[in-house]
Amino acid sequence: MMKTWIGIFGGLAIWCAAAAAQSPATLKVESIASPAGANSSVPQMTVAGGRVVLSWVEREGTKSTLKFSERTATGWSAPAVVVASDKLMVNSADVPSVRAMPDGFAADWMMESGPDPEAYDLRVAFSADGKTWTMPVAPNRDKTITQHGFATLFPIAGGGTGVIWLDGRATHGDEGNMQLRFASFDRAHRPQADTLIDSRVCECCPTSVAVAEDGPIAAYRRRSMAEIRDIYVTRLAMGKWSMPTRVHADNFKIEACPINGPAIAASGKDVVVAWFTAPNEKQQSLVAFSHDGGRTFGKPTKVEDEGTLGRMQVGLTPDGAAIVGWVEFANETSTFKVRRIDATGARGASVAVAPISGTRFPRLVVAKNEAVVAWTESEKDSSRVKTARLRVNP
Repeated sequence: MMKTWIGIFGGLAIWCAAAAAQSPATLKVESIASPAGANSSVPQMTVAGGRVVLSWVEREGTKSTLKFSERTATGWSAPAVVVASDKLMVNSADVPSVRAMPDGFAADWMMESGPDPEAYDLRVAFSADGKTWTMPVAPNRDKTITQHGFATLFPIAGGGTGVIWLDGRATHGDEGNMQLRFASFDRAHRPQADTLIDSRVCECCPTSVAVAEDGPIAAYRRRSMAEIRDIYVTRLAMGKWSMPTRVHADNFKIEACPINGPAIAASGKDVVVAWFTAPNEKQQSLVAFSHDGGRTFGKPTKVEDEGTLGRMQVGLTPDGAAIVGWVEFANETSTFKVRRIDATGARGASVAVAPISGTRFPRLVVAKNEAVVAWTESEKDSSRVKTARLRVNP
């Protein structure tokens, strides 16, 4: 009998140890002193080759200044200026970005193009040292006074830079379709002709791009003729985009834009997409994994605890798990939360990063063994971008 009980308890101990090893690790938020100054907002973060860049806009009077800082071993680098103008477009959902590139940095932002607040042009510029920038160029060549925004920059084969964006050249007031378009810049930063990716997409849902082993993968919200607005991905190979494929058949039908784009991350052939959906008015935040370079995705996993407003962020850890960020909505309160979800769908405990106020689109990237997060805190008539980190070692 004694041997039997010893065997049972020994087996139980082994089972518990194995279960603990497989259970997602608990994340802990550690504050990082933010480089952003007073009246800062609309944070964005990018990661490339382990280099994390935070950008934001600071306002003084009518002038807006796009600034950025790079994550270092000791904190954030000294802020640098990309552009300052009283015509810089500032929108909580459609934000500028700065990205580290092999030969320096690339940046994109929007400039007002007329009295219509929904009419603005995209600008892209490059810098070798983060201090001196090239003359900004509009990747869109259509010259229409319509929306050109929700852009994502990414590296392409041969040392060039790609950019996708939502393009309103085919819209006329409330008529016509928003398009998803692509343009590239060669190694000398010379713009090439822009091309169409999808002729009918959601009007104001942010785009996202990750670079997998087989090349860049774009994630966006498509819009069918029946007003189904599910998440699709398309891959860039040999200069052409593949036929868009749906990540999951949510059948989210809505006759207005939810202003809730997907997030995508990739490492090798592992790809993860996180997104918001609300079929039959049931709001959900989901994440799904692909292990074949984004060609197919597995069954999605629910992200939120109680309720969600979406505004998804996602990154991949070195061991293939996802760190997912979202805006939880419960008890009439919005909170920026983060949790770890492994490729089997096992969920770690959620962690509250900060209450959401002011700019309501928090940011998250994963680099090496940490997740870096950014959000905006508002007090009275001012706001400031805050940052923190979460260790992601399993």
